[in-house]
Amino acid sequence: MNAGLRIWYTLGMVVFVYSAADQTGKASKGEREAADAKALAVALRGEGLLVLDAAEKKGIKAMINFDVGEMMARVRPVSLVEKMFFARNLGVMVGAGLPLTRALDALRQEANNPKFKRVIADINAAVVKGRSFAEGLRLHEKVFGDLVINMVEVGETTGKLTLVLKLLANQMKRDHTLKKRVRGAMMYPAIIMIALTGVGTLMMYYVVPTIAATIKELGVPLPLTTRIIMGISDLLVHYGLYVAIGVTGLVWLAWRLLKTEKGRRLFDTAILRVPIFGPLVRKFNTARFCRTLSYLSTSGVPIMKSLDITGGVLGNALFRDLVRGSAADIQKGKPLATALGGNPRIFQPLVIQMIAVGEETGKIAEMLLRLALFFEEEVNGVTKNLSTIVEPILMIVIGIAVGFFAVSMLQPIYGSLGSIGI
Repeated sequence: MNAGLRIWYTLGMVVFVYSAADQTGKASKGEREAADAKALAVALRGEGLLVLDAAEKKGIKAMINFDVGEMMARVRPVSLVEKMFFARNLGVMVGAGLPLTRALDALRQEANNPKFKRVIADINAAVVKGRSFAEGLRLHEKVFGDLVINMVEVGETTGKLTLVLKLLANQMKRDHTLKKRVRGAMMYPAIIMIALTGVGTLMMYYVVPTIAATIKELGVPLPLTTRIIMGISDLLVHYGLYVAIGVTGLVWLAWRLLKTEKGRRLFDTAILRVPIFGPLVRKFNTARFCRTLSYLSTSGVPIMKSLDITGGVLGNALFRDLVRGSAADIQKGKPLATALGGNPRIFQPLVIQMIAVGEETGKIAEMLLRLALFFEEEVNGVTKNLSTIVEPILMIVIGIAVGFFAVSMLQPIYGSLGSIGI
């Protein structure tokens, strides 16, 4: 028995009607008895056949099979790292002369993610049936995205599939590195703020009521700040459950709002105005724009389609709208630099100037790649120094919060001591 919870009751074997293909792509059909579809696939693979389709002909088996571990693994999304290794290893295998179907089958067997195993198997089955690799990828467009599919399509058309897969693997690696650095930089301030909120809540719930009882016994006038803190404490003590429900509801509402186009646009506009984090978001999106458009141009994707795909991979709505909207200006005959230079708050003048030079010299892809490397190093530098910059700001915030609390709660006590002449 495996780690998951597995319950079964088997009355017999099942007869499957299947279609399969050998390593040359020759298809065949037949019937075979097996415990399940997986056992059928294993048996046929031992004979050098790849199952394309299988269905039960008649069942003499009643089976309930529930595996919690497997179920959770199947719903786990395909990570960027898994797709990166897939593109890199497939490029190496195809470049070494291995047939695409055999390379895909080998990668399917190596994959640890059950969902990704099924995805690769579907792609391989499509290729065996005579469809292109890009068409197979399009069956799982949500997994791979427009960037991968369109670059592969151009790579197959131009005979540069190995180069395209190498570029894709490099793009995914850079994306993963940038995202990891940005998340790591955001982690420290997030942890500090969560800890500060938790400590403040505990003080309001346990410490303030005790101090408030002492202050009330003194019978002295209370300052506004003291009344505010005591009011918040009373609210948490007597209506803590409702407060928790309300906060949860607000978080859920904010999350739903960010899922809408208008809400996301408002957030993306606001984040660009925030000191420290705004420039970081700007540099991150600029680096991703430059590298993606450079690779699409190198692969031979038309400029209009390249801009649409590039806009789709950018995380900030303002960058996305500007990049996709520039296609209309290019159709009117404007250069790319002019089309992108309409909003200097999005792309820095350096980016526009370098793109203009690339267009004049016919080396736009090379210029974009240089810009990508430059801004990736900028992001790296900012994320390395972010904790140094944010730490004193957080210390000031914590100091102000602690000082406000101390003054508000101790002021009435000192006031009462003064009134009795001590």
